[in-house]
Amino acid sequence: MQLASRFFIAVCVAVLLAACDRAPTLPKLSSHDVIVAFGDSLTHGTGASSDTAYPAVLASLTGRTVINAGVPGDTTSSGLQRLPAVLAEHQPRLVLLCLGGNDMLGKQSEAATENNLRLLVQTIRASGAEVMLIAVPEPKLFGGAPDFYSRVAEEMRLPLEDDVFNEVLKDNRLKADPIHANAAGYRVVAERLAEFLQEAGAL
Repeated sequence: MQLASRFFIAVCVAVLLAACDRAPTLPKLSSHDVIVAFGDSLTHGTGASSDTAYPAVLASLTGRTVINAGVPGDTTSSGLQRLPAVLAEHQPRLVLLCLGGNDMLGKQSEAATENNLRLLVQTIRASGAEVMLIAVPEPKLFGGAPDFYSRVAEEMRLPLEDDVFNEVLKDNRLKADPIHANAAGYRVVAERLAEFLQEAGAL
């Protein structure tokens, strides 16, 4: 009996550890649920037209309403100021959060950016919406996504797409300029995000 109890406990511990290692998931979106893409010029679609920006392409790929709430030049700090109004207006079920690039360009401290990202996530969750975090690369040669994105995602149990903009902005065929994608690049972003949302259980 004692051996059986120990075996049962060991199995329970293994299951719990496996659950902790599992990637965060998202609730299934209904056909009426609204997605808000919240970010800066990369969300707005600078370098392409509004109908080829990634939110518009993602809407066509998923059959969901995707609101483009990208503002060129936005930082995590200015994003915090305008986020409540965006949430109140659109009442999204899911927010795709992609900010931090302009913080890096403006030499904002990483600690401040990281803290602002946490506050953005908390604000979104307080509205009842879920969050998916999208990282952007550091603005330097061979710059991948800074570590603060993965720290925020791990601490707050967020699905994180940390590579697609890094890949797109390394490929001259997919760029309009050094820091913005073109229409083909935004399509790649939208396709990857659609796959990611499906894997996370949202679609």
